[in-house]
Amino acid sequence: MGIFGMEFDFNNVVAMVSIAIPLLAFFWEFVVIRRKRLGYRFQMDTLATDTAHAPSADVLARMHDNGRPLSQPSFVLLRIENAGWREIAPSDYLAPPTAETGAHVLFPDRRVVGMAVTELSHPALRHFFVTTRDGRTQETDGFGIGEDDGSGVIRLPRVTLNPGAHYKVLALLERSSGSPGAVFPDPELQADLTGQNRRSFAWGRWLARLKPAQTESHTFASRAAKVLMSLLAVAVLVQAGITLFWPTRPAPLDCVGGTLHMEGSTAFAPAVQAAAKEYATLCEAKGAKIVADDGAFQGSGEGIAALERTGAAAGLKGTEGLADRIAFTDGPADQGHPEILPRPVSYALFTLVVNKDAKVRNLSLAQVRSIYARKTTNWSEVGGANIPIHLVDRHRDSGTRGALEKRVLKGRSVPEADVNDCAQLAHDKAGVCEVDSTDTLLDRTATLPGALGYSEASSVTSGDLVKLRIDDMPPTLDGVENGTYPYWQTEYAYTYGEPPADSMAAAFLRYLTDQGGKDILRQYGNRPCSETEYPLVCRPA
Repeated sequence: MGIFGMEFDFNNVVAMVSIAIPLLAFFWEFVVIRRKRLGYRFQMDTLATDTAHAPSADVLARMHDNGRPLSQPSFVLLRIENAGWREIAPSDYLAPPTAETGAHVLFPDRRVVGMAVTELSHPALRHFFVTTRDGRTQETDGFGIGEDDGSGVIRLPRVTLNPGAHYKVLALLERSSGSPGAVFPDPELQADLTGQNRRSFAWGRWLARLKPAQTESHTFASRAAKVLMSLLAVAVLVQAGITLFWPTRPAPLDCVGGTLHMEGSTAFAPAVQAAAKEYATLCEAKGAKIVADDGAFQGSGEGIAALERTGAAAGLKGTEGLADRIAFTDGPADQGHPEILPRPVSYALFTLVVNKDAKVRNLSLAQVRSIYARKTTNWSEVGGANIPIHLVDRHRDSGTRGALEKRVLKGRSVPEADVNDCAQLAHDKAGVCEVDSTDTLLDRTATLPGALGYSEASSVTSGDLVKLRIDDMPPTLDGVENGTYPYWQTEYAYTYGEPPADSMAAAFLRYLTDQGGKDILRQYGNRPCSETEYPLVCRPA
């Protein structure tokens, strides 16, 4: 859509709205709401007995009124100010035309003993509070103290206040009711402005009626807050200006928009999620979105099952394939899945991990097989600490478990679990438990003394875990490629049928296997298949 020679897309519209909102907020706050505003603050409300107990402070607690000791005397300092940008005149106060008082301050459970105006922003304001009669200085008719239904009252006159003008009232009070020592209710200022402006146009009077009726109990903002808000406004305007007038970088030509769902291997998930994040950022201008949160990665077998269920429910015809879903597995899927198609992506490095309390860093291949055959049940039997061996396994459909059984245990299955919850394992004898994800396995192995588990090598970050060497060989890609380290597996991407060439599934697979995604796979300790001698087989030379 173009207007006045400028192209407007979604981002431009958002930028225009981001400019309009602060401008409207500024107009509402400073032109409408703050046209006339009577602000007030109780800057102090404290008991005289709350003062520090120095000898000189006792004088405050022993104040008298005509010789009578005051009951729990307290001090209140009230600031009244014009917080708007127009003058507040006597006629602006909401009060009967003949009344001299413009505001009342109520103090429940207290009596006002005395008061004084302590600070005037201009000396001329003094005449609103005191006057001279018969040669004596006394309070004006609108200024004084009293009582209303058990509450002490200070009456404040209809003071004319220019913008920014203020005055303060210091009052001495004592308890008149309530339990001794009980907290006094908050004081209350009863006042309002009419918002009248007979000289304004009709629209000005209409806007005045839009302002809140109640006055605020604080000023608009502190100086620091105003500075921060100003900086925020400047930042918003700069960002909006860049969005509107600075051309954004277009997405690469091979980017595809839409939403892609991914699932499967928990071990391969971190690398895939990182690549998905980069692709979504790169192709943001095309509207690319990838759903690849941890909840979607529940294991290789579960990923294949979910892919098949989605494909079957889609009702695809002919050679048409799902365009928006990929499942990742550690190793090839089992036989019996005729509708799904594999693509080798990389081969990944796996490792055995042991709790550091086992005091073991290296095992021979024979020792590993003896442990998983449950012939060796204590770490002391392989030179470690005298504690039982607890095997923490993945569920049967885990690709990480399948790689362990195929490449390390030579086809033998890991032992069946004794309990479902690893916390239920007896600490004084060997046992086996199963978990449903790589993260859970690493967590249980790190917290369970004597525990032995397995995962993708790049996922091991806890200082309570030790990556085991096998036959003195550390878990490295170099060891895999020269045949001295046995625990690895090819990572596959599965689609339901052949995804359309212009689909999100096809575009992301191209990115992952032949474009920038390869760099991310390498960062997570994987070898991209395109860098191997036989990419379609994707195995070490």
